[in-house]
Amino acid sequence: MNYSSWHWIFACLCILTPRICIQGNQSFIEANRNDKLSLPVFENLTEGYNKFLRPNFGGKPVVIALTLDIASISSISESNMDYTATIYLRQRWSDQRLVFDGNKSFTLDARLVEFLWVPDTYIVESKTSFLHEVTVGNRLIRLFSNGTVLYALRITTTVACNMDLSKYPMDTQTCKLQLESWGYDGNDVEFMWLRGNDSVRGLENLRLAQYTVQRYFTLVTKSQQETGNYTRLVLQFELRRNVLYFILETYVPSTFLVILSWVSFWISLDSVPARTCIGVTTVLSMTTLMIGSRTSLPNTNCFIKAIDVYLGICFSFVFGALLEYAVAHYSSLQKLAAKDRGTSKEVEEVNITNIINSSISSFKRKISFASIEISSDNVNYSDLTMKTSDKFKNKASLEITCILLKTPAPLGIYSFLANNPIITFLWI
Repeated sequence: MNYSSWHWIFACLCILTPRICIQGNQSFIEANRNDKLSLPVFENLTEGYNKFLRPNFGGKPVVIALTLDIASISSISESNMDYTATIYLRQRWSDQRLVFDGNKSFTLDARLVEFLWVPDTYIVESKTSFLHEVTVGNRLIRLFSNGTVLYALRITTTVACNMDLSKYPMDTQTCKLQLESWGYDGNDVEFMWLRGNDSVRGLENLRLAQYTVQRYFTLVTKSQQETGNYTRLVLQFELRRNVLYFILETYVPSTFLVILSWVSFWISLDSVPARTCIGVTTVLSMTTLMIGSRTSLPNTNCFIKAIDVYLGICFSFVFGALLEYAVAHYSSLQKLAAKDRGTSKEVEEVNITNIINSSISSFKRKISFASIEISSDNVNYSDLTMKTSDKFKNKASLEITCILLKTPAPLGIYSFLANNPIITFLWI
């Protein structure tokens, strides 16, 4: 192919290419127009629409009807006094600026919410809340031909719940979920439940770990604040705690520990290691149970709970059993020591009495021998009496020299020795 052929081909491409591009652009523009016209004249609806002004601006307040679906209550914390729930919040209101012909409803892309007015609803007493964003923002916007707007959100929120734990774990807690407008007071926005108590669904089907939803009901109240009076929707529900878990985990073990501490009463006082081991083990186990029962509760609570009273009584019984053994063992030792002292005193009394009796008996025998000698001599009775008395004194002094007494001795022994001057004794 020569150079002239290439020249003609290049000239044809230069002439045809602009026409092809123009036709492609025209077809793309027509396609976009068809896509926009497929919506219910959305361009015409939003033309002159001011999203910063509420419907009926300057007139009657906008009535917003709400419904709730409780998807789950993931946690209820006694330590933080709050609960975490995932809810589907659906709001309906009428905006006459969005009326169009026909009887159909159209679901719009959630990103178009940015071009419409939506109420500034917030959750009262919410600690943290977030809107789910997987895979896109979990929001729904639906338009009806009569101007009704449906706006739905999927929210997970952590809400404060003031709890009375004085009857814990046999308590029933009342928690609330309150919805209110942040900036519009009652003159601009009014909230209402769409179908009363039937506006809330999902609570009756919840299965919680420690609680059972006993009952729930809806309320409409007024919140008076410095900036005005606001309409507030209240969902109030009662949670009854399941006590079976605490019976198996706390009440039954503590009862068995008390019974185990009473077993030591049938063990002999001489078995010191056995009784001490049972007492100390039961006291430490009760202490562990008392600490474990407080792990899921507030650290700075200023009220006494029912479980604290029960565990306190059990701990008193267990500690009393250990203290009883200490008192009984000490008393037994004191009785044994007193008995030993009494036996030693009796032995001393018997020894002293035997000594005195033997001395008196030997002295009597000497006197009898002396009387026989006196009867055989031929002397005067006066002299005999004098001599006998002298002999008696001399022999008595020779026979009974001294008696050793160890103090302390019975009082009767001292009185006996004092009444017998012929017996001399020495105190040691």
